[in-house]
Amino acid sequence: MELLQTGTKAGTKAGVRSGISYRSDIDGLRAVAVLSVIAFHVAPGWFKGGFVGVDVFFVISGFLISSIIYKELGSGTFSVVEFYVRRIRRIYPALFLVLSFVCVAGWILLLPSDFVALGKQIVGGSTFVANFVLWWQSGYFSSEAGLKPLLHLWSLGVEEQYYLIFPLICIACYRSKSRLTLPSVFLGIAAASMFLNVAFVSKYSAAAYFLPFSRLWELFAGAGLSLWMQHDI
Repeated sequence: MELLQTGTKAGTKAGVRSGISYRSDIDGLRAVAVLSVIAFHVAPGWFKGGFVGVDVFFVISGFLISSIIYKELGSGTFSVVEFYVRRIRRIYPALFLVLSFVCVAGWILLLPSDFVALGKQIVGGSTFVANFVLWWQSGYFSSEAGLKPLLHLWSLGVEEQYYLIFPLICIACYRSKSRLTLPSVFLGIAAASMFLNVAFVSKYSAAAYFLPFSRLWELFAGAGLSLWMQHDI
């Protein structure tokens, strides 16, 4: 959701203000990821691996957000509070509109038991823990998943949970004054996350899909790439 917003003119201007120039190649990669996900949902038999577009989104998200944070930390202008305020301003208007529409539609169309389940998803979506709620309710590929209008918010939950910890990690590493601290921490977290993904994907596929612990490696891969491109490692 936020990645789509980042591609708008408003997102581009915000990036410029933060010292991040517009990247047409990233927009192109985003388009490929979007089309692959759409193709998977429209014709899963033909595009069985289309959901990999979500993984691409996570890498892009890690790259973009980390690039902004690095530059602000380097210039001494980074503020954790302002970072979180910007995220809220960017996400909540569109999110509130979607949640309100779905709530009204669910009240009209759903049975009471289904509306209760939808209510939990709305609360989860508004507090950025939709991925945990959906994991508890059912897996992404289960038969009931097609009846969950807010299923797509799971990825937004993963991103926002990453945003909660990533700035704090960067601040702690920058204060250490060691050039090797930040890439070492990134590599350690990414390796542990990848291990959890591989270890759990067969037996606990829903958990590996929804939860941030097995997704962080993708976001940190983007963050590491951004760090390397800025010649900080």
